[in-house]
Amino acid sequence: MEAAEGGVEFIAVITEGVPAQDEAWFFNKLKRDFPDVQLLGPNCPGIISPGKCNIGITAGHIAKAGGPVGIVSRSGTLTYQALYELKQKDIGVTTCVGVGGDPVPGTSFIDCLRAFEADPETEAVMMIGEIGGSAEEEAAEFIRDHMSKPVAAYVAGVTAPPGTKMGHAGAIVSGGKGTAQAKMDALRAAGAEVGDNPTEAGELMAGIVANL
Repeated sequence: MEAAEGGVEFIAVITEGVPAQDEAWFFNKLKRDFPDVQLLGPNCPGIISPGKCNIGITAGHIAKAGGPVGIVSRSGTLTYQALYELKQKDIGVTTCVGVGGDPVPGTSFIDCLRAFEADPETEAVMMIGEIGGSAEEEAAEFIRDHMSKPVAAYVAGVTAPPGTKMGHAGAIVSGGKGTAQAKMDALRAAGAEVGDNPTEAGELMAGIVANL
């Protein structure tokens, strides 16, 4: 809040373990009092445009600069793996956004998908989700209705037991909703190519890039 009050318009909150009630409070206070401020996180690795700018804790040397791929991910670790999988295939990245795995993220999948759709340098998008919540299903609807660019996706947590919190505060399956399989099905139905593991998602993206 001090950063917003001081005129900072982009705030990346790397911090893990922020209480969900606090997240909800400052998320809504920013929306109401500082609508021009973009919050990224909490519990995220930040954002990187390789070779241009890095705000957060993503290692720059695991990414190939250029394009044509944009990445958005809930998982920090899988953000890094996605960057490295593409670099090993000599595929460049325009911008990579780790939105974080907490229940009240300041930036959503849809925020990033909309920005990638509008970015002329980004020609394809890699999206990495995980169990819990409905963000991936909502993203699938956006992909179906608004994305002209191809999307490759991976959803972590296929073998996660229901009702158990898995690392991230937001990664909990309850009431039969938020399962990896349901999210994968929704993304496939929306036209995204979905891998069963991060490496397969990278291979799917390599195939997409080869056909651009």
